[in-house]
Amino acid sequence: MSIQVKLRHVTCYTYERPVALGPQVVRLRPAAHCRTPILGYAMKVTPSDKDHFINWQQDPHGNFLARLVFPKPVKEFSVEIDLTADLVVSNPFDFFLEPSAESFPFKYEPELAKELAPFLETKGDEPLLNEYMKGIDLKSVRTVDFLVALNLKLFERVKYLIRLEPGVQTPEETLKKGSGSCRDSAWLLVHVLRRLGLAARFVSGYLVQLAPDRKNLDGPSGPEKDFTDLHAWCEVYLPGAGWVGLDPTSGLFAGEGHIPLACSPEPGAAAPITGAVEKCKTEFGFEMEVIRLPEAPRSTRPYDEATWQEIDRLGRDVDKRLTAADIRLTMGGEPTFVSIDDFDGAEWNTEAMGPTKKKLAHQLLMRLRERFAPGGALHHGQGKQYPGESLPRWAFQCVWRNDGEPVWRDPALYAGESPTNRLTISDAEGFLRRLSRHLDVDAGCALPGYEDVWYWMWRERRLPINVDPHESNLAEEEERARIARVFDRGLKDTVGYALPLRHNGSGWESGKWLLRRELLYLYPGDSPMGYRLPLDSLPWAAPGDIPTDYPIDPLVVREPLPPRRQSRPVDGKRPAASAPATEPLPAHMVRTAMCFEVRDGMLNLFLPPLQRAEQWLDLVGCIEETAKETGIPVRMEGYPPPRDPRLSSFAITPDPGVIEVNIHPSASWQELSDKTNILYEEARNCRLGTEKFLIDGRLAGTGGGNHITMGGAVPQDSPFLRRPDLLKSLVGYWLSHPSLSYAFSGLFIGPTSQAPRLDEARMDSVHELALAFSQIPSSGGVPPWMVDRVMRNILIDSTGNTHRAEFCIDKLYSPDSSTGRLGLLEMRAFEMPPHERMSLVQQLLIRSLVSRFWDKPWTAPPPRWNNILHDRWMLPHFLQQDIAEVCSELHEHDIAFDVNWLLPHMEFRFPRQGGFVHGGTDVEIRHALEPWHVLGEEQGSARYVDSSVERLQIKVKNASPGRHSILCNGTRIPMVDTGTEGEFVGAVRYKAWNPPSALHPTVGIHSPLVFDLYDEWSNRAIKGVTYHVTHPGGRGYEDLPVNANTAEARRFERFQPWGHTPGAFVPRQAPAQAESPMTLDLRWL
Repeated sequence: MSIQVKLRHVTCYTYERPVALGPQVVRLRPAAHCRTPILGYAMKVTPSDKDHFINWQQDPHGNFLARLVFPKPVKEFSVEIDLTADLVVSNPFDFFLEPSAESFPFKYEPELAKELAPFLETKGDEPLLNEYMKGIDLKSVRTVDFLVALNLKLFERVKYLIRLEPGVQTPEETLKKGSGSCRDSAWLLVHVLRRLGLAARFVSGYLVQLAPDRKNLDGPSGPEKDFTDLHAWCEVYLPGAGWVGLDPTSGLFAGEGHIPLACSPEPGAAAPITGAVEKCKTEFGFEMEVIRLPEAPRSTRPYDEATWQEIDRLGRDVDKRLTAADIRLTMGGEPTFVSIDDFDGAEWNTEAMGPTKKKLAHQLLMRLRERFAPGGALHHGQGKQYPGESLPRWAFQCVWRNDGEPVWRDPALYAGESPTNRLTISDAEGFLRRLSRHLDVDAGCALPGYEDVWYWMWRERRLPINVDPHESNLAEEEERARIARVFDRGLKDTVGYALPLRHNGSGWESGKWLLRRELLYLYPGDSPMGYRLPLDSLPWAAPGDIPTDYPIDPLVVREPLPPRRQSRPVDGKRPAASAPATEPLPAHMVRTAMCFEVRDGMLNLFLPPLQRAEQWLDLVGCIEETAKETGIPVRMEGYPPPRDPRLSSFAITPDPGVIEVNIHPSASWQELSDKTNILYEEARNCRLGTEKFLIDGRLAGTGGGNHITMGGAVPQDSPFLRRPDLLKSLVGYWLSHPSLSYAFSGLFIGPTSQAPRLDEARMDSVHELALAFSQIPSSGGVPPWMVDRVMRNILIDSTGNTHRAEFCIDKLYSPDSSTGRLGLLEMRAFEMPPHERMSLVQQLLIRSLVSRFWDKPWTAPPPRWNNILHDRWMLPHFLQQDIAEVCSELHEHDIAFDVNWLLPHMEFRFPRQGGFVHGGTDVEIRHALEPWHVLGEEQGSARYVDSSVERLQIKVKNASPGRHSILCNGTRIPMVDTGTEGEFVGAVRYKAWNPPSALHPTVGIHSPLVFDLYDEWSNRAIKGVTYHVTHPGGRGYEDLPVNANTAEARRFERFQPWGHTPGAFVPRQAPAQAESPMTLDLRWL
């Protein structure tokens, strides 16, 4: 959203006596070509109106002049300017050039050069300027690039200073001093441009600079506080573009903060005030200030401090309610982040893996460890692998003890992503032997692992005759890298060591592995060694005879963890445990192993599977002691730590287009607030952000969601297991209030989305849900499995997937595994908000509703919205009404949640595109929601989404129903009375672009959209606007917006506040659509 400001400027001359003034010419009115919208302007002159005369004029250059005449002597003369400016972001490079001017040098056409003659005049011999011109590279280059470099060169050459002396320095003076004021730099640049054959003019005006909402990570951040002043810059004339502003004081092109007042060939003709006065002693006074008008919420500043204090106060009050009711609620989440430096990269749009994602994730891991768990241990594990992905994803995890005892003391003993020391296999062997003494096992049981020579020889024989395995010019990049890596390392070299290891309940034990091939040959691949062990080659034993350590049930009450094992000396005097005298029976053979592998120059330790936290902590403690003794930093990988309520953890994993942080749960509002603020702060310090922009400039979430998880500190404390009716209340309430599903969702909604509403999947879902609700007791003891059995096959998507549901209960009390019985409810229909405080308000709303339903469960039957769901509830007006009803009901239960706190979310999800006012009738156009359809399979198993159809909401206030109609492209929009007098709402559905694969590929696009306020009495459009889906000049955006300013400029340049349908005509009547009576679907016309 743009920011509107009030600018006040006072210039005052106080004379020692009454003096006669000649005509005074004031050039303090924004010029006609000002790109910044000026919403209001006033000029006050002292002496008052009865003591002077004013005539508004325009000079030969189109500048507005106020000519003041004072018939009587005056003792004071002052001019006060008060204007209102709408600082709509403008792209200073949004212009076209004639083909002849696209590259510099170029020459003006003779006719044009004649018109520009005053702006091409140059002075006589100027030695310093001549010398300066010699340093300008005149080889052919894009004109825009040339001007950027030229402006920057002068900015670096002339030091800016505040100069109070009147007048403008000559170019020679400025170059000689190497310094000057803004007017001096501007006048110098005018001369440089004219010497280059480019028409240039001097500009005086206002400069408005606003303090940024947040500091830049690099480069200047702008002023510390809002600032305005008189300023000077220059403009160059480019064929096709017209006059383009260059500000050599900053080295930038002129933007929305530059408000031109006067432009002329010479500085004197652009002076703010000129005129004659009698000679006398004069005191000069000058004031300037800029004040922001009340601001609409925006993504970088959704709340002012006073509002946030109110939100924080309610958060603490809700905490008291939760504590008093003994609800024991904890909340976690899965926020997602994207790179702020690479919006176009595949890894930040569609791919889960990429070249920079792992490095950034590791930086974030280390920062969050320092803030959340200084004594935590880091684990580099293996994540999920989805169909179509050649390799599993990585997963970073930080684990710490809840009792405060450190798990890992020295972070310097972690190996980073870029190790400084290149280790060898002998370092791995020495580390193994040292660690085996800490574990009291025989290092002689360890086996060196090798690549399978016979396999790789077979692979080499299959290569084409002209392919070198060392250079490996195979077409498949991943396979090429894999083969090259193996052959470069050598087939005879040791990959690493495998130490058979397990915990028998009282201590660690190892043993020899008996292998048919004698040596340990690894499965082919490039995964960590521990994943490639030939475990099926170990001696066979009946599965029932092999000792198995099963996971502990999550509901079992645990004893406190023992203190960390004290460091013990390993000076070699204590004998190491010897191998058993006889080989163990196959059933008792140790079948798990710890691996020691040097990979990427660092020592990677593959941990075996362990089911007890005590065992994992003991092993990690021994590893750190060994790392300390050997001075070798390590990286732990392999099997993750066992899940245990006495341990806490957070994890960082890759997802398509994002990095996902699985944040540990919080038991209070203060804890939740602190964690969220820290997470956003440290992510930004790692150059990870939450803002992502579509190609047309619309702000979107990261695309990865911001799932919210709720449960208890331990599974048995989960409010959803203790009171299953709480889940019933939430599901039923969400169905009754669609705003809770759609106001916080991402762009991809509908029955095939990542988190569809239950009533979007199947027409009979609500009927079945009502029956399921009847099976959940409202009170009394309920077995924990009840809610899972009743709701598991109801809370699914259209394919039966239990995970891709708005309410996911996969980890509530699933019988499948112990990790599914954690008492957790995951709410998946939340998009990643761009600001941490917006995320906290979302979570506060949920906490408030949990408190409300714990006190009084929701018992209303679930509604059946049918077709209304994707018609009425796609429009922000009705969603806003619905969310206001939710807040009103919270007030009835003494929870003072203000609906205005959700306005930033509504502005984020439903941005205002534009509007107009005519005769008191106010028309507003906003983006609305549009369900995306999943298309049929193409190219194997790939599935595509049709996002080419969009929807806009049109809202009219103070309309005359019998006289006014709203049209889109000459067709009446069905407008619905909102219940407020003179207020109507409708929608337009249109095809915005034509992708190769679409639901209706033969339907053409409908852009631009012309919206008319149609007068039925005169059969004419009396006012209108034009909305373009792409650049109105035909410019094709080649990349995504690099920041919020670029995105906002694209949004505004696509909306033209003019362009109604001309002439008398009769509007078309669209065919009635029973499925969407509130929406004009242009695809049917």
